[in-house]
Amino acid sequence: MKLQKMAVAGTLESSDIMVTIEPVPGDGIEIQLTSPVEKQFGERIRQVITATLEQMEVTGVCVTAVDKGALDCTIRARVRTAACRGAGQVQYPWGGRRV
Repeated sequence: MKLQKMAVAGTLESSDIMVTIEPVPGDGIEIQLTSPVEKQFGERIRQVITATLEQMEVTGVCVTAVDKGALDCTIRARVRTAACRGAGQVQYPWGGRRV
């Protein structure tokens, strides 16, 4: 999936995560994370974001994530939604294996 524009999903409410995704040159996945639980769960949050994007075959992106204690399922949903919005897709691919 190729991103065409910047997109956002999520909120800054408790137990949610705001994900901003934008296309960048290259094939990498860059993640900038802000979270009050980053020391305990930062690695896991990055892993879920990366695995979700890889499963969707999204590369060449910069993800800015502002976490407020979101569960893995919420992180996956926000990343998928932001990626689909950025790619201009109207239907979202909700199926897939869990990370």
